[in-house]
Amino acid sequence: MNARSLKLTAVAVCVAMVSSACENLSSGENAALFGGAAALAVGIPLAAAGVNPNVVIPVTIGAAALAAGGAYVISKHQASVRQRKIAEQRARLYLAQRANAQKKASRVASSPSSSSSSGSSRKKPAKPKPEPRFIAVKTERESQNKGQASVMIFDTQSNQVVGNNVYDLKAAPKVGQTTNFDTYTAEYVGAGS
Repeated sequence: MNARSLKLTAVAVCVAMVSSACENLSSGENAALFGGAAALAVGIPLAAAGVNPNVVIPVTIGAAALAAGGAYVISKHQASVRQRKIAEQRARLYLAQRANAQKKASRVASSPSSSSSSGSSRKKPAKPKPEPRFIAVKTERESQNKGQASVMIFDTQSNQVVGNNVYDLKAAPKVGQTTNFDTYTAEYVGAGS
């Protein structure tokens, strides 16, 4: 193994160890850690390349603020068995209610009383909003939860909770709002009712 690949492997292992240790940190601690790491990752290479400090400093501060803000707003930890069960129940309830609403809307749109006698004023029924692949479902808060809302991600195609992470949000998003969680973009559905 050459020296370059050995160094890259060592850096990758260190990053993995540090990021896995962040799982039980508070939102503020995560923000400080990731903000500092982003500042170092951006500032050191720019300064080493001889970039003007009038450029390095604002770019470094911006990178730190962006990383810290993302880490502060959403923190995650492992779900308890109860949290996972509640999230699954609420997601399935939401999907069942959505399917019933779509059936009802299609029945109303196809009923003879809903169409008018004049063919020119007939409206086409509105197409239902496509179902998102991932939904964020509110689950029960427990003592270790630090945010205002605790959510889990549910995959509507495989019909199961994704992973075992609970995301603690500083503020609950509006129902229907799309939010990014790690590598997932999920529509927030609240408690599913």
